[in-house]
Amino acid sequence: MDLPKGSPKILIADDNLQNVELLEAYLSNVDCELRTAFDGEETLRVVEEFVPDLLLLDVMMPRLSGFEVCRKLRSNPATKDLLILMITALNEPADFERGVQAGTDDFLTKPVNKVELLCRIRSLLRVRHLKNQLDRTLAYLAEFEAESRAPELDK
Repeated sequence: MDLPKGSPKILIADDNLQNVELLEAYLSNVDCELRTAFDGEETLRVVEEFVPDLLLLDVMMPRLSGFEVCRKLRSNPATKDLLILMITALNEPADFERGVQAGTDDFLTKPVNKVELLCRIRSLLRVRHLKNQLDRTLAYLAEFEAESRAPELDK
């Protein structure tokens, strides 16, 4: 799978070991660094230590639900821009609405389709890469503009 340059860091958060192993197997051919967490509180700790580019987040987890984890990450300035892909067995419109309100970037329903998972990951990481490029370009232009105005201020 072709991703933007540099190996992305992906965190898989799910309390079910079989689900974690399945996602790890799906990502086995992807050039990325993987970590896992098995409950909501552990997920928050691993996010802080590992600083992933993308979080694959189960909704129904012990200690803190995926919705709560998502809200906490969005309210923290250090993690507010983390890409979050919620993966859930819930499939009611109200569940998706709760996820959107919590701040998720995208959803997948279980059982997860490998091709769909890899396409969503590639798309989310590509958008993040393009946003980072845009931010760097805007910073460069602002710096260039400031430098070009500096001689005018000396007059």
